[in-house]
Amino acid sequence: MWLALVVLSIPALLPMAWMVSTSLKTDKQVFATEGKGAPTVSLKSLVPRPVNLKNYPDALTALPLRVYVRNTAFLCLMNILGAVLSSAVVAYGFARMRFIGRDGLFLVMVATMAIPGQVTMVPVFAMYRALGWYGSYLPLTVPAFFGVPFFIFLLTQFYRTLPDEMAEAARLDGAGEWRIFTRLMLPLSKPALATCALFQFVGTWNDFLGPLLYLNDPQKYTVAYGLQQFMSKNGGQWTLLMAAATLFTLPVVVIFFFAQRTFIQGIATTGGRN
Repeated sequence: MWLALVVLSIPALLPMAWMVSTSLKTDKQVFATEGKGAPTVSLKSLVPRPVNLKNYPDALTALPLRVYVRNTAFLCLMNILGAVLSSAVVAYGFARMRFIGRDGLFLVMVATMAIPGQVTMVPVFAMYRALGWYGSYLPLTVPAFFGVPFFIFLLTQFYRTLPDEMAEAARLDGAGEWRIFTRLMLPLSKPALATCALFQFVGTWNDFLGPLLYLNDPQKYTVAYGLQQFMSKNGGQWTLLMAAATLFTLPVVVIFFFAQRTFIQGIATTGGRN
């Protein structure tokens, strides 16, 4: 089983290995050829000789990566807070409260996940432009505070697995629904909330289309959009581009490495019951 997993992981790891290898090479090594023809590509060519660490400080000076990271971190923080908290409130209503039309609304909410973003892109852009939000972070943050359907679905399934007796005991003690949600349900749903937060972080960190549509100020660019702008202006500087891309990828890898147990636990506990 381990051998099969290692073999199947190679196609996914090779692009990352090429990216890190290129970030540690010189321009001469990247475009080296044997005789005439195209550059040679082999496992041997992935090993930089010698290792050039200077690409990383050069990448930090070639583009305002610190500004891009600051902007991206701000968007990640706002989207995580908005998406996780709002989705948890809506999910608690669907899972633990009974009202007319609950199941129908839940099905409509789940059905929205099947709508491609390209279908609503133009009307949503026109709406934000009419509101005067174009060129600001509002289109990239405000929607998160109105719930994310996928997170609502996951958290609803999780809340349905919790015993009803705990909430009933709290009601007998005089606790209202909001107190039950904040004091009882939220602490118990930490693995599921952490899973949603990790999904939201990765999605916001890697988001390219949103900043492309709504941002026009270079001082507001995110890392993903900033790297694309750098590539379009300096397409031949592959070593600096790959160094910046490696720095861009590193936070996601590190966070997932330390949060993988919580992530797996959160996914495992959202199977739910009807």
